[in-house]
Parts: sequence; structure tokens; C-alpha cells
Amino acid sequence: MPERWPADLGPVICVVGARPNFMKMAPILRAFAAHAPAIPTRLLRTGQNHDYDINDQLFEDLRLPQPEINLEVGSGSHAVQTAEVMKGFEPVLDEHKPSCVLVVGDVNSTLACTLVAVKKGIPVVHVEAGLRSYDRAMPEEINRVLTDQIADRLYTTERSAADNLAREGIAAERVRFVGNVMIDSLLTNRQYARPPAATVAAGGGDPTLVGGPHGYGIVTMHRPSNVDDADVLASLLGVLREISEALPLVFALHPRTRNNIERFGLAHLIDTPRMILLPPQGYLEMLGLMAGARIVLTDSGGLQEETTALGVPCLTMRENTERPITVEQGTNTMVGRDIAAIRRKTAETLAGHGKSGRVPELWDGRAAERIAADLAAWLLERHATARH
Repeated sequence: MPERWPADLGPVICVVGARPNFMKMAPILRAFAAHAPAIPTRLLRTGQNHDYDINDQLFEDLRLPQPEINLEVGSGSHAVQTAEVMKGFEPVLDEHKPSCVLVVGDVNSTLACTLVAVKKGIPVVHVEAGLRSYDRAMPEEINRVLTDQIADRLYTTERSAADNLAREGIAAERVRFVGNVMIDSLLTNRQYARPPAATVAAGGGDPTLVGGPHGYGIVTMHRPSNVDDADVLASLLGVLREISEALPLVFALHPRTRNNIERFGLAHLIDTPRMILLPPQGYLEMLGLMAGARIVLTDSGGLQEETTALGVPCLTMRENTERPITVEQGTNTMVGRDIAAIRRKTAETLAGHGKSGRVPELWDGRAAERIAADLAAWLLERHATARH
């Protein structure tokens, strides 16, 4: 390994689009900077997210630098958003001449930047590769499958991901099992997590509800399958109201969910002092809330992983998951939109019979270090080969 990064080997362009990408990218950037030799980077934000998702507080919480490049593509349909990212990304590659493009997760920006880079002959590295829900109705599943097919280096969070990739004809030499960078962020930042009572008070709620002897639960819900249909949303809110009578619930309301509750006339279902309604929370606020909760009810992918790492029982209100290890080894239980199952599994958890699980292999806070070591060796070997 040379002492310095070769002057003629360009930077790694690290792409972030939506909020979860930032949690995944923060430890990667730190690991690249700490590697010997340091791996040069350019952080690029596509701007596909909404303003409520990404603000200065998130960068401060994660100790992330502000992106050097911002495409500012904004929201739109999947087609429009993907096209706008592609149009904005191509001149960036021409200007910076990167050694590779690193993408994380499964958002539209992940696939859009991958397509542009590959067609320009620039290697693509995909962090969090090989996850599959096998539900092609999920736009994220399409993004995952296509990105993995054309990426050059694929870093996986769990061993089953390699089996998924092998079934899709992806050569094993392109795949490396490194662990979960989302857990790197969680373990690094847990000491900075905000106390639940302070978060609730800041949001206008009653902090005594989360400080009582029986604890509290957390709710997040935003997926179209749960919140875009009036009947489905009403049934889910109804069972959450029931649960809140036994256990106070902190409900971090996604704007899509809040808007649909108002549009469908369902506000009465969450109008109870036992349900603390908060706006979308910052990373450190949410981390503190999760760490102190007795149970989490969610349709989020990331929260399935974080609750497993924290040892907090999680009920996932989806019919499938691309993170099966959280069910097989962790604290996650899939309940879908089955009201009886939600009611039953919550009761079991509150009676002390929730899943305890265990932390999966290599979810040890060092995934980013392993990525940095492997990527540096791979890029330098490619560089040496090209020069000869």
C-alpha cells in the first residue's frame, strides 16, 4: 500500500439521495479519511429528498461535511426524478474524473447515478448490495436489482445477500461481505442520543408519558401500501389507538401520513393524550427514542435493522422484508396489515415475551473500515494494472 494516494487516480464520488443514505455514508467518509493512505472523496447530494428530511441538523448530528456537489433535482415521479439525476450527474463525472462512484441503498439516486457511471466506463461500488424483498411492486426492489446487476464491487450486510446475488448470476468475486454501515452509525452515535423526555417536550408532548414505569412505544408509518388507502390507514390507526391505552405511543408523523390522515378525515383516531404526535425527528432524537422504547411498530427498512442492533422488539407492518436477518436472528416480527396479529404480538411483547434476538455477524461498528480497506486495495490494483 503506497503512502500517498496516486495523484492521477481520481476521487471516489459518494452519492447520497434520501435521508437513510446519509446515515450510511457518514461512517464510510470517516473510514476513507482515516485509511492509510487517505482515500480522496467528493460527497454528492442529488437533492431527491424533501427539505424536511435533510437539514443542517442532520449534518451536525452525523458530523458529516456539507456536500461539495448538490444536484438539487427535487421531487417528482420516479421517471422524472431518475432522469433529472442522470442529466445532472453526467457533467459531474466529466469534471471530476473519479476513480469510481460509490452508491448506497436503493433510492432512485442509487440507480440513476449507477446507470450514468457504468455507461461512461466508470466503476460503480454498491454498499448494501444483495438485499431482496422479492416484491417487484416496490420501486426500491427494482433499484436494488438493477444496481447490483451492473455494479463492479458489491458490499453486503448479511451472508444471505450473496446467495441472492448468486441466483441472479452475479460472480462471487464481485461480492464482499463487510457488515452493516447503518449499525456503524448507530454504535458511534448512541452516546450522543437525545433523551426521550427532552425530545417529546421539544415536540410539545407530555414528557411524563415516556418517563413512566411502564415505558412507551414508537410508531413510524409512511409506505403507500399503509397510508394511501383510507380503509387500510383507518384500521391501522384504530389498532394503534387501542395499543396506546395500554402503552403510550410516540408517533413520528411523516408528512405523507399526516396529509392522508387529514384528507381521509381520520384525525379523531389519533386524538388521544396517550398518543404523542411529533413531526419527523432528527437522527439523534430518533435514536434516543428507539433505545428507550419497549416496542417499535414501523414499516421502515432501516428501523428493522436499528431495533435489532438495540435489542428492542420490532413489529414490521409490511408483508415482506428485504432484511430477513432481522427476523431470523434479530428482534423483528413481520405482522403486515393483520390487525389481529398486531394486537396479539404487541400484547405478547408487553407481557415480556417479545423477541430478544441477537446482533448479526459483523454488525460490530467496523463495516466502513472493511469497505475502506477492500476498496483501496481494489482501486490501487486496478490503477497499477492499467498503468502497465
